[in-house]
Amino acid sequence: MLLFPWWVYLCIVGIIFSAYKLMTTAKEEEKIDQAFIEKEGRIYIERMEKEKERRMKRSVDEKDEQCENSAENNHSIA
Repeated sequence: MLLFPWWVYLCIVGIIFSAYKLMTTAKEEEKIDQAFIEKEGRIYIERMEKEKERRMKRSVDEKDEQCENSAENNHSIA
């Protein structure tokens, strides 16, 4: 049973434990990173939608203004 000194077995157990902790920590960090990415993505999409609405509103306002201007300038004597 004791082919190696006791500290060699202790090192092997330490290596296995460290590998286990590395894997569990990596999974937890991946979950945290994914949640952060999803949150930032939602914020970005909301900003894009607000910008789209703002541009659509500005476009509609400009069209209304152009129609008013063309109606005012469309006075002909003939």
